[in-house]
Amino acid sequence: MQRAAHSEGAALRLDTPTPPAVELDQVRRIYRRDEFAVHALDNVSLTIPPARFVAIMGPSGSGKTTLLNLIAGIDHPSSGRVAVGGEEISSKKDRELAAWRARHIGLVFQFYNLIPVLTARENVDLPLLLTTLNKRDRRAHVETALRAVGLGDRMDHYPRQLSGGQEQRVAIARAIVTDPTIVVADEPTGDLDATSAEEILNLLGELNRRFGKTIVMVTHDSRAEHHVDEIYRLDKGILTGVEPGRRRLA
Repeated sequence: MQRAAHSEGAALRLDTPTPPAVELDQVRRIYRRDEFAVHALDNVSLTIPPARFVAIMGPSGSGKTTLLNLIAGIDHPSSGRVAVGGEEISSKKDRELAAWRARHIGLVFQFYNLIPVLTARENVDLPLLLTTLNKRDRRAHVETALRAVGLGDRMDHYPRQLSGGQEQRVAIARAIVTDPTIVVADEPTGDLDATSAEEILNLLGELNRRFGKTIVMVTHDSRAEHHVDEIYRLDKGILTGVEPGRRRLA
């Protein structure tokens, strides 16, 4: 960091570094089941730079979804520090976290979680109902998000009129419509055939490149290794390694 010369009439100017998108420091998550303590995460420390597309991988029960829930502010760590975009969230109360999530987190799930009686447009509009945007502005945001995921011609279709891959695209549009700081995706290809899964991975990679979105994805899908910048490996709640994805090696 360089400090500019300071004299009368001259402003002191400091370069402000961009904070990491995600930072965990010595994070533990312990669940109590009767007299037993389950260590879902054990002293996990990691840093994800901004605008990266990363995968969290490991066997079932390794703590992947627990880690994702901490990053998304859905759960609290038992100890340690969690910060997103330079803002510590591990000490926030539940009500504070709910408001913070609405502003900063876009959620993508394995099973889409679309409301069947609402159209694609109406499903994507749901997060915007919590904002102060008027109806016209909400409509513009929704249409932009649906076009970004390639569904400009399916806005008024109901989930039952869409394929599984198209339903997941609607879910991704819903996740990005509020322009969140981070998109977190929990097994986004887990319920899709091979072709649709590849299309969704391509789409997430394109959103990351075009819009600079930080995307943190939990997955068992080995194809994801070709699409991400880094892979974080978990096993029994321990971060066992970080390696470059094949996207970076290509």
